[in-house]
Amino acid sequence: MQVQFNSDSSVMGTDNVAERIEARVREKLARFAERLTRLEIHIRDENGAKGGADDKACTIEARPRGGRAIGVTEHAAKVDDAAGKAARTLAQRLERHFGKSERHGHDPRPDKVM
Repeated sequence: MQVQFNSDSSVMGTDNVAERIEARVREKLARFAERLTRLEIHIRDENGAKGGADDKACTIEARPRGGRAIGVTEHAAKVDDAAGKAARTLAQRLERHFGKSERHGHDPRPDKVM
C-alpha cells in the first residue's frame, strides 16, 4: 500500500508531523493494507494564523483494489487529533465496505429441480 502525504505550509511547522501522522494512519488501517492500493493523507489549517477551535483538518482517501475511492474528513484543534479521528472513521467505513462485499459474495444460485 502506497501512502501519499500532502499538507499546507502552516501545518508543517512541527517536528516529524508527516512521519507521525503516516505511522498513526498505517497502524489504524493495517488490517486493510492488502486490500488497498493507495492512501492519500491531506492535512491543512483552515484559517491559518488566526487560530480557533477545530481549525485543523485531515482528509484521508483510500483506494480499494478494483473499487472506487473512499474518503473522510475530520476536524480538531490539533493536527494529530484530526488525523486520529479521520483514521478511525475511515477504518469504520472500510469495515462496512469490505464487510458488504464479503456478505454479498455468495455462491451462484443452484439449478431448480422440478
